[in-house]
Amino acid sequence: QVQLVESGGGLVQAGGSLRLSCVASGRTFSNYAMGWFRQAPGKEREFVGAISWSSGSTSYADSVKGRFTISRDVVKNSMYLQMNTLKPEDTAVYYCAARRTPAWGRRSVEYDYWGQGTQVTVSS
Repeated sequence: QVQLVESGGGLVQAGGSLRLSCVASGRTFSNYAMGWFRQAPGKEREFVGAISWSSGSTSYADSVKGRFTISRDVVKNSMYLQMNTLKPEDTAVYYCAARRTPAWGRRSVEYDYWGQGTQVTVSS
């Protein structure tokens, strides 16, 4: 059974940085893609970025491109989201997700497993 556990959320001032972590367990992920999504109150869950576990190729939403960076550590079975120059509109619950294919997707329905989420709050 695949389990995803996020951590690293918190309260930060605008312009600050946070690093989220997602630890995956339950199987090997060499043929998986992993993604980050976020959901603000009253809004739909939206794509933030994704990474192919095997190749390391990444994709980002336009709203975070140049500010957020996704990386993974295949030894630790962990994925990271480095968030810089945070804005109040980045405030949301951030979710880690896994997809049973090496190609990353941008839609939440394309992902098979989800973490419980971690809250990120950016104050102005």
